[in-house]
Amino acid sequence: MKIRRVGAYGICRDADGRVLLARNSDLSEFPGQWTLPGGGVEQGEHPDDAVVREFAEETGLSVRIDSLRTVTADVLRLPAGPLEHTDRLVYDVSIIGGSLRAEADGTTDRVEWVVSSDLPELPLMPFTAYLLGRSDSPPPATSSDEPLARPERVQRFGAYAAATDPDRRILLTLISEGYPGAGLWHVPGGGTDHGETPEQALSRELYEESSQYGRVTGLIGVSHRYDPGALGPEGQPIDWHTIRVLYRVEVDAPTEAVVTEAAGGSTAQAAWFTRDEIDKLELTELARAAIDHL
Repeated sequence: MKIRRVGAYGICRDADGRVLLARNSDLSEFPGQWTLPGGGVEQGEHPDDAVVREFAEETGLSVRIDSLRTVTADVLRLPAGPLEHTDRLVYDVSIIGGSLRAEADGTTDRVEWVVSSDLPELPLMPFTAYLLGRSDSPPPATSSDEPLARPERVQRFGAYAAATDPDRRILLTLISEGYPGAGLWHVPGGGTDHGETPEQALSRELYEESSQYGRVTGLIGVSHRYDPGALGPEGQPIDWHTIRVLYRVEVDAPTEAVVTEAAGGSTAQAAWFTRDEIDKLELTELARAAIDHL
């Protein structure tokens, strides 16, 4: 069985350059391994709020977010059997209060400041090892033919592009009838598949929705939308929570924007627009946010 989760984590360093790490307890899936403080994003929670909450729970410290450093994904086989895909949002954070202490009766049981020279001696979670420079390659994000679990409470993780061409035109897509936001112009992108990194999903979605090839040049930020009354295909509420990562993308050799995904998809049309043309369009809130960053 394949499952998914979203986690938010913080990289915190002190004045001496030591990094704060937490050790997984016996209540975790990987006891004894050291990890960046953080954990799962709760249903309806913004990842920004999740990293602050998790940091306080695991370390006793209050932190502020300095920046969103990166977004990664990996797939690990859990001891109980499921193949778990985790989308991980990693922040740089700074301490603003609190006192360092270990978590009681939680998924971590120890917290320490660690100097770089001691990192090779610690059993690190794969994503932590990579982010701290102890591994040359990121943990793999590969899937399998196993069935994907369909939870009643849905967290959908998506990657989207604020895409421009050399003439600074902006690429937008029109949402099809029958989908939320129908008739509004949106930014290209969509949900990531099990086993995909956000960048892989963005490349796939960009071509499917507009026939363009682009390169990621920056990470703009993350937003979310919580709709607990959203209806599924059977007309029943599915407690829908969408987490959306927005990237800056350059399309160096633009072509006519054509939708290549199968008929009946969420994208009805794609087109390039100048800023003056965009002022006359009805946009989604994510498209407006993307344009504000270009």
